Amino acid sequence: MSKIGIACDHAGYEMKEFLVGYLNAMGYEVLDFGTYSPESVDYPDYAHPLAEAIESGELTQGIALCGSGEGMAMTLNKHQGIRAGLCWQPEIASLIRRHNNANVVVLPARFVDNDEAVKILEAYFSAEFEGGRHERRIAKIPVGGGK
Repeated sequence: MSKIGIACDHAGYEMKEFLVGYLNAMGYEVLDFGTYSPESVDYPDYAHPLAEAIESGELTQGIALCGSGEGMAMTLNKHQGIRAGLCWQPEIASLIRRHNNANVVVLPARFVDNDEAVKILEAYFSAEFEGGRHERRIAKIPVGGGK
């Protein structure tokens, strides 16, 4: 069984709950980093633990949600070894995996519905990193700050 982490703020809470059920039905063991209600919270409080679980090797991939997706993506990408990509359509999800070897897919919960979120995750999970010229480009992304 594959393990995956998921984290959200209040704007992504309802979609996260839906996706946890979907992921469980697909055979994933889901580590839920919260939030656990629709009450207003700060997205970094949930992004950091997800990123740390990936950095430590506890997980290899994650899903993050917030209203626009931008706050989660910005926070996650401050961490070493995290390549989080914001996806609002399946083609982008496939590309962030194939070309950027993204290990976190970020969803803008206020701009996609549950059906589209499932299509985005399916595209992300079915894609594989292509390597080659993309490997060289990823190697140019600084890890842990600065050039």
